[in-house]
Order: sequence, then C-alpha cells, then structure tokens
Amino acid sequence: MLASLRARGAVPTILVIVAACCWLVVARETAGMQSGPGTMGLRAGGFLAVWAAMMAAMMLPAVAPVSRLYAEGVAADGGDRVGLRVAGMVAGYLLSWVAVGCAALGLSQAADRLAASHPDAAVFAGSVVLAVAGVYQLTPAKRACLSHCRSPFALLFGLRRLRGALRDLRAGIVHGAYCVGCCWALMAALIALGIMDLRWMALFALVITLERTLPRPAPVVWATSVGLLALAGAVPWYPELVPGLHGHPMVPM
Repeated sequence: MLASLRARGAVPTILVIVAACCWLVVARETAGMQSGPGTMGLRAGGFLAVWAAMMAAMMLPAVAPVSRLYAEGVAADGGDRVGLRVAGMVAGYLLSWVAVGCAALGLSQAADRLAASHPDAAVFAGSVVLAVAGVYQLTPAKRACLSHCRSPFALLFGLRRLRGALRDLRAGIVHGAYCVGCCWALMAALIALGIMDLRWMALFALVITLERTLPRPAPVVWATSVGLLALAGAVPWYPELVPGLHGHPMVPM
C-alpha cells in the first residue's frame, strides 16, 4: 500500500522530468537547423524520432495531472504495479501522437514541394492554415475535446471495463485521441510556423498546459485564437512568418 501511494505521488514528477529530458534532446537535435519547408533534412525515421521527442516534451507536463488520476483509479480498483500501468497508459497516449507524426511528415514534405513549385500559393496556404487553427480554437469540437482532457472521467470509469494485458495502452490511446482532437490545429500551425523552432514549440506547449490546468481556460483559448488569426492576416505581407511554407528559411534564435 505504501509503495502504491509513493508511485501515485511520484508519477507527475517523473513525467515532468522526462519532458525536461526530451526538451534537451530536441534542442540538441535541432541545434543549428534553419526553419524552412520540409523535414529540415531529416529522413522519415529521423523526423518521426524527433517528432516523438517533441510530443513528449510538449505534452507530458499537460498529461501529468491525468496520470495521477489514472494511478489513483488503478489503486482504487485494487490494482498493483501502479507505476508500470501508468507507464502503459502514457505510452498509449504518446503512440497517438506518433501516429499524428506520420501525417505531419506527409504534410511537411507536401509543404516543401508546394514552396518550391508555387511559392505564392504556399504563402497563401500558410495563412489559411493559421486562420483555420485560430477558428478551430472556438469550435464545439475543440471545447468537447478540451473538456475531456481537463476532466477525463470517462477514461477513469472505463478503466473498470478494460481487461487484458494491453488495457492501459488502450486507455492511453483513447485519451490521446481526444488530445489530438483538441490540439491537431495547433500542430498544423506549428508546421507552418516552423516545426523545429523551439520558440514556437515552447509557446504552444505553454498554451496546451494552461488550457488543461487553469481553472478557467477560456482566456487562453481566446487569446490563442486571436493571436493565430492576427498572424494569418499578417502573413501575406510578411511571408517569413511561415517558414514552413516559405522558400527563404529563417534562423531560430
């Protein structure tokens, strides 16, 4: 019982530490890279590896409170090996985002081709992506997914119905799917703004964490929407704002 209590208390701290380590990995792998269209010279395997590290760095702090609730649910149901089971849930959660990385790879490659062949259309596409992301922040779909991410009671109640060796992985995949529904537009905006730009990564990670942890997330949601729409309006005059769809890369700070 004491070990179970310690595991529950340690889970959020461990996830934050893992996230910090992933930030260091991403910073090292992207050092010296210029933001521009495509995959920054990375092959598919390297891109997906960096993407997985990016998602762990950006998302684990936001999922830490959920992981604690999950640990408490496992313990309340008389489960043992709490730490191992939470690790399975977190692995499933990240697996959802790794799957999104496959789509991000395809979009980045398409952005590279578009920027090379039709630069004006690519800049327009970048503006549209940011506008869509800004509008999506205010949609019922975003609110529904964010509500689940903030209060994942369905995940915890469903825990009692899950059976088998992969039950925790399945629970994480379900929760990750809601998180993808909440944040996919922000990730699309990140591709346009510079997928390897640590500044945008850090800002979006902060937005995602605040959306999930603040008592009232509406101001953050609205501010993000307004900011993205403002950027979308500025892109036609300042195409360097979307290096992911602009042929002239900019060097990250």
